[in-house]
Amino acid sequence: MRLSRRTLLAVPAVIGLPAWTQRAEWPGIEAAARGQTVYFNAWAGSERINAYLQWAAAELRTRHGVTLEHVKIADAAEVVRRVRAEKDAGKTSGGSVDAVWINGENFLAMKRDKLLFGPFAEQLPNHAFVDTQGKPTTTVDFSEPVEGLEAPWGMAQLTFYGDGRRVPQPPRSVQELADFVRRHPGRFTYPKPPNFHGTTFLKQVLLELSSDREPLYRPVPPANASAVTAPLWAWLDAVHPALWRQGRAFPANDGALRQMLADGELLIALTFNPNAAANHVAERQLPSTTVSWQHRAGTIGNTHFIAIPFNARSREGAQVAINFLLSPLAQARKADIRYWGDPTVLATHALPAGERKLFDAARAPGMVAEPAPALPEPHASWVEAIEREWTRRYGA
Repeated sequence: MRLSRRTLLAVPAVIGLPAWTQRAEWPGIEAAARGQTVYFNAWAGSERINAYLQWAAAELRTRHGVTLEHVKIADAAEVVRRVRAEKDAGKTSGGSVDAVWINGENFLAMKRDKLLFGPFAEQLPNHAFVDTQGKPTTTVDFSEPVEGLEAPWGMAQLTFYGDGRRVPQPPRSVQELADFVRRHPGRFTYPKPPNFHGTTFLKQVLLELSSDREPLYRPVPPANASAVTAPLWAWLDAVHPALWRQGRAFPANDGALRQMLADGELLIALTFNPNAAANHVAERQLPSTTVSWQHRAGTIGNTHFIAIPFNARSREGAQVAINFLLSPLAQARKADIRYWGDPTVLATHALPAGERKLFDAARAPGMVAEPAPALPEPHASWVEAIEREWTRRYGA
């Protein structure tokens, strides 16, 4: 059942919430947020994302009197280190970070070290529109329960793309991909771990090849991690000689892959945004014959989130900003490939008709034609284990 704003404001205080949250209803939080500046630490590697955040900042200033400052970062891990250093120094309030774009191992680290404020997410009025049933990763982050310590912001799923004229029958499994690579030596590769896209590709291969996935959804065991990951290394050993540069060098990131694809050096690239190729077609960086696909049995999908550090200076402003970013207006603009193309976390079918129409958009060249199931991310602790072993085997 969808809750109205009035219903949300009448929900009684939840046991375990900070005392100030129990005392203040949402209008009080909005009032306290007015005039606050929110330092939002978010990845700055995309002009589209940066422009979207500039739009959101203008809306927040007009609608709520909140100033959103985009603190441009390269990796959320640097934010984790900064907040941890502030805690170690005894700085329990007035921190330098009010909100951070985060997920995966960085969320796990902040949760374990008690560096997060909350729970707060379910108390946001617009959280009532989140599709927690159809998109279960909105409540579980890399197999770690979110428990209200971060609010879902967008969806992602590993997606492959290429020119449909050159790849008329795209490989739809890692077995088919291995055959494709052997038939087209030097025309496929993946970003070098610990780049996020590269590590995600490794996890995809491991998930598809694992007869028993259960261990991957638990913390890395101290004893038999090598047995769990053995299928991955066997696949890579067999495929690497046929990769670009015989698997002795790897591109730095997905942007490099895209450029190599555009230059004709590669036949297939990969991304974690199902609409990324459509964005690049619209920007005339890729031809209109570009096609996107996902492996038929599913590809890794997850949710990215926004969290508030435990010592944030502008807690109220951060919550108001995050609540706006969860609004149908902001989510629809973010999902539109003209602005970003990041899939929404909302249950659009449950929205009022007027807000549901915001998400109506015609299909565009480069979009995924047959979406596949989203495979949950392995537990976040596997990231370091896989990256460490990959570096030992292939990093040199």
